[in-house]
Amino acid sequence: MSFSGIVYLVGAGPGDLGLVTFRAKELISAADVLVYDYLVHPELVKWCRADCEIFYVGKKAGFHSVPQDEIETLLVSQAKAGKKVVRLKGGDPYIFGRGGEEARTLAKAGIRFEVVPGVTAALAAGAYAGIPLTYRNLSTALVLLTGHEDPTKKETQVNWRSYGALENTTLAIYMGMGNLAFILAELQAGGLDATTPAAVVQWASLGRQRSVTGTVTNLAAEVAKSGLAAPAIIFVGEVVRDHEAIDWFEHLPLFGRRIAITRTRDQNSELREKLEALGAEVMELPLITISKDVDKYGLVEVLAELGMYDWIVFTSANGVRYFFEDFLKGYPDIRALGLLRFACVGKATAREIERYHIKVECMPDTATGASLADALIETGSLDSAKVIVVTGNLNRDKLIKKLEAGRAIVDRLQIYKTEKTDLTDDPVADDFRQHGADAILFASSSSAESYHSQGDSLKLAAAARKPLVGSIGAQTSESLEELGMKPDFIAARPSLDALLEALIARLKR
Repeated sequence: MSFSGIVYLVGAGPGDLGLVTFRAKELISAADVLVYDYLVHPELVKWCRADCEIFYVGKKAGFHSVPQDEIETLLVSQAKAGKKVVRLKGGDPYIFGRGGEEARTLAKAGIRFEVVPGVTAALAAGAYAGIPLTYRNLSTALVLLTGHEDPTKKETQVNWRSYGALENTTLAIYMGMGNLAFILAELQAGGLDATTPAAVVQWASLGRQRSVTGTVTNLAAEVAKSGLAAPAIIFVGEVVRDHEAIDWFEHLPLFGRRIAITRTRDQNSELREKLEALGAEVMELPLITISKDVDKYGLVEVLAELGMYDWIVFTSANGVRYFFEDFLKGYPDIRALGLLRFACVGKATAREIERYHIKVECMPDTATGASLADALIETGSLDSAKVIVVTGNLNRDKLIKKLEAGRAIVDRLQIYKTEKTDLTDDPVADDFRQHGADAILFASSSSAESYHSQGDSLKLAAAARKPLVGSIGAQTSESLEELGMKPDFIAARPSLDALLEALIARLKR
């Protein structure tokens, strides 16, 4: 047994990020090498370290990106090189995921490995489509089957007729969409009642989930009419009758809606989680990137004279993070801030400040620079007060001008920069171009400007759905209108929750 490296066969769950195990996230974040499949949520790949080597080996019906033997050779060679390898597989590694084959190869090669279970697709599809897989006095057994085998090869074919004779049993069939009509016919030939309810659930647990129900007699025709295709799970059994009564996911307010979000990749996570919790399919179009860009001479002067300032003002959470990153390099004790008072533009920025156990003494009800200046003036503390405003390269001067009009002595400290992201070759942007979305959300003027400047690379196809335009507040709305993109809905107050409330209300109309 080699101890130079290790392979983790990790279940990535069915799609919903909330169903990924803590152990899986821990391993992905520490991996030297990540090898992942087609059905793995792309957000999981972002959990990797910057220096992690990433291999996509996904398989679709009729297309194999990398043959299975080459995948196994890759796992062995990377582990022998002393690396920590995470083999990320949709669902659970040991349920129709070929994890058993990979484990045997690793064991034969003397490679250390660990198996991390995941939520398999059948469990998620049942839970998210209102289909309890077992039910007292109705279904006392659950059988997981694969419908992938070639029906002409009798030596490997499932004996579907034998399963048609089972009583009080739920059948959950993976990879059976290509053989759906054949499978249902064979089950009936085996004695299954023609009125037995059946269902297909596609893309289980994601905002794009769709389900079709019927009986074993008509389900294949209903699926063909709906256009459902793989990846999907087929359910057969009396438990399908409860689908309408106890379905919860498909009744969420944004279920089935495609929503494009335009914040930075780091900022998108909170908004994406909120949207997915409401049932939406989220498309990430990070139109801007934010990175540290410190005016070093200005920073040295400010840090050397901290005791001379009365207020420090932050306009974003990014500014807080980057400021303290450099402050703590020079001052290991937070008390070096002295009597400096803190002000910020909104709740997200306040939360970032409070991480350092610092009280925010001034924050306006409306999260804009102008409102923050008004709130500071109302404190009556600005006359001849020295104020530091921590900003980025694109921050407007309205805040500083109003503070100076309030008789404050203001120093501006630039500590980060915002740049446009080129989405020309981005696969999500391509999906957006081809199919569009129900809505696109803008949370800053800079993202609106980036979207407008990339008009050619984000131009929608003729058949694509034209999205409604949503704005987080007055400043962003002003920028959108200046660019010729009048918002279809605007948040009642500049917050993510208010933006989502406005989105739901507008789509209901």
